[in-house]
Amino acid sequence: MSSEGAGKTVCVTGASGYIASWLVKLLLQRGYTVKASVRDPNDPKKTEHLLRLPGAHERLQLFQANLMDEGCFDSILAGCEGVFHTASPCFMEATDPQTELIEPAVKGTLNVLSSCAKTPSVKRVVVTSSMASVNYNRRPKTPEVTVDETWFADQEFCKESKFWYMLSKSLAEEAAWKFAKEHGIDMITIHPSVVIGPLLQPTLNESASMVLNLINGMVTIVCGRGKKTYPNLTFGWVDVREVVNAHILAFEVPSAHGRYCVVGRVAHYSEIVKILQELYPCIQLPQKCADDKPFEPTYTVSKEKTESLGIVFTPLEVSLKDIVESLREKKFISF
Repeated sequence: MSSEGAGKTVCVTGASGYIASWLVKLLLQRGYTVKASVRDPNDPKKTEHLLRLPGAHERLQLFQANLMDEGCFDSILAGCEGVFHTASPCFMEATDPQTELIEPAVKGTLNVLSSCAKTPSVKRVVVTSSMASVNYNRRPKTPEVTVDETWFADQEFCKESKFWYMLSKSLAEEAAWKFAKEHGIDMITIHPSVVIGPLLQPTLNESASMVLNLINGMVTIVCGRGKKTYPNLTFGWVDVREVVNAHILAFEVPSAHGRYCVVGRVAHYSEIVKILQELYPCIQLPQKCADDKPFEPTYTVSKEKTESLGIVFTPLEVSLKDIVESLREKKFISF
């Protein structure tokens, strides 16, 4: 155990999630006392993996909290120096985007920040945002383009394109910065892309499903009968451990400020298939793209600001191997 957090108490919201579980693990490793909020502390799927973490017995406290209950974080934050707000719905398909995605993202964030504003012990708040609130706009993305922290999603473009998750993250970030400035809160936002790497929680999350669906050949679009395909999409990819280290260093490094894009590498789905095929020649992966259009281009995301915190990025091949091995270990796949 390292001692950076010895004697310090921090809060992690939505602690049972993929990023948050790793955050709890690494904070405990650094000696912090962690107050972790979950929606249902009596659900073993949400808590057992947290309670088994080294240091949990001594320094992990679980609390019940619902993002939409105003003021429910007031008592939880008492005595906390740092707050890591990770809780926010993360899925792409929604029948009622306003109720399922937008309201919990925006109101939930403001609810947490409102409790932070009332709690004198809170020195800094780190909010888990997403590249979804950075690069979904009308600006062209090509190999010559570098996306950085000055980019913002275009909310009108997100509405027109029915990118509801991207809209929810953009609206939540906008509301958070406005509130933080009005109330003098020292806030930082972390913007990961598709997060991969080992899972601590026993349930599937959105990004793990993307890899699992590719391996299972269950990608939604099928070209011709029985021919599995991969989507014509390009995403940024990043290891969960870098994302979590970026959160922790954003809290610990006094000069940290503003927004941080946390992306290890931008890659088209075809490249993900190629890497997986090299790692696991025995798997039958989709060999064809879902359409005949040119591949969606790759682009670059600036690493400069995030690396200035001390982050070193894991190669994509390592993160992909780790998530596949994790999915095997948890019996989501067998081969």
